[in-house]
Amino acid sequence: MRIEGATALVTGANRGLGAAFASTLLARGAKTVYAGGRRPGEITGPGLVPVELDITDPGQVAAAAEQCQDVDLLVNNAAYGTLSPFIGSSSTDEARREMETNYFGTLNMCRAFAPLLGGGALVNMLSIVSFFSFPSMGSFCATKSALWSLTNGVRMELRAQGTLVVGVHSGFIDTRLAEGFDVPKHAPAEVAGQVLDAIEAGREEVLADERTRQIKASLPDDLELIYPDLERQWAGS
Repeated sequence: MRIEGATALVTGANRGLGAAFASTLLARGAKTVYAGGRRPGEITGPGLVPVELDITDPGQVAAAAEQCQDVDLLVNNAAYGTLSPFIGSSSTDEARREMETNYFGTLNMCRAFAPLLGGGALVNMLSIVSFFSFPSMGSFCATKSALWSLTNGVRMELRAQGTLVVGVHSGFIDTRLAEGFDVPKHAPAEVAGQVLDAIEAGREEVLADERTRQIKASLPDDLELIYPDLERQWAGS
């Protein structure tokens, strides 16, 4: 599909990558960009249409689908993440909140908007950690792995109606989720641009950087090629 003339909805559009998606869509000629967020008053970008949207609230998701009947591109970007190991956390509360947002919230959006997206596109923001688990953020990694499986399943379910389903895997992006990590980070607009290019080219997957491409290529031998280095990092932390 073409971005020019499209009508898009971006979740988590009040800051970071979501805001970059929204502004890049407008810059590339999208007709309408609905900008979803839990606090729509914070969404002030010129040309955007704010939409109150907490993706964990089925009522708000249904209301957004009713309001945005003309959407032909859905960008599922909203996410929640913590530094929570599986065993070392004091409770499972954060793990449940991460799964409710990143997996079930995205599933809510896919289900509500699927009927509107025939001939259009659906984007799920995944991560390099869809492909592996690191203990210091283990519960977050688990949500992205689950979301990768969801994305592959939704793609098969929606293929007959002509919906392009794009899974996006990337290393660190310079957003609030990546604060505190002293590592190279992508500019949000760079990733947004890659994703919109993929949509226009009809590509079903974006591997946004060389490290992500290397990790995916290593999956058949992950216990030998990926996890020994991660275990050394964990032991030294």
